[in-house]
Amino acid sequence: MATTDLPLDIRLMAWITRALVAVLVVLGLGVVGNWAVRHPLWSVQAITVHGDVAHQDAVTFRAHFATQLKPTLSASFLTVDLEQVKRLFESVPWVRHAMVQREFPNRLRVTLQEHEAVAWWGESGSGQLVNRDGQVFDASPDDGDSLPELAGPTAQSAEVWQLYQTLSAEFDRLDLGLVRLELTERGSWRAELDSGARMELGRGDETELLARVRRFTGTLSQLTERYAGALQSVDLRYPNGYALRMRGVTTVTDDGPAPKKTTR
Repeated sequence: MATTDLPLDIRLMAWITRALVAVLVVLGLGVVGNWAVRHPLWSVQAITVHGDVAHQDAVTFRAHFATQLKPTLSASFLTVDLEQVKRLFESVPWVRHAMVQREFPNRLRVTLQEHEAVAWWGESGSGQLVNRDGQVFDASPDDGDSLPELAGPTAQSAEVWQLYQTLSAEFDRLDLGLVRLELTERGSWRAELDSGARMELGRGDETELLARVRRFTGTLSQLTERYAGALQSVDLRYPNGYALRMRGVTTVTDDGPAPKKTTR
């Protein structure tokens, strides 16, 4: 069967016609799609919250978000910015992490993970706490009186929390409670026991500091048997021993002279 080639101008017109039809189809689909996306059927109707909500409730979220969530709730379920919703929830006190998911056809599901407070950061009642990962966050617990105090440069909060756990376990062996641990600006460590006794730990890494504390805890019972009086302060910065002050007694333990007793 013979075929006849169409003239070039006719072929060009056919190509242009097909291209225009394709453009019109795409534009039409875009208009329909935009209409469908913006249809009230697809607007976000509700946000459900799951997970750790011990410190949160609907009233708390409404008070915190006020007008921030209104644009989100009026947006389309298909186009809502999940990352923005995530950031809004993570700005709420006690919320450590939020995961936001779409639930067909018009709801958002938010799963929360709260901070678990282990200590105050700075002073008790400061409004800043430390979680189990050593991160500082803003909040105030209901039972803050039972929490120890940690202090130091915020960037080193995880290091302070790690050392607290190590030293606290050592003091617990003698029924001594570690209620405060501080890293000074000069890099020196200080501690306070539940008896009110203050301790100078000096500089060093965790291994060095633990060795000094063990030198103290390993001989403390001998000193308390020999000298009556409440422990007031301890200085562990000596290379081969430590100095301590007890009510009515001041003594230095090392490889040198015998302890000296003073009256107060």
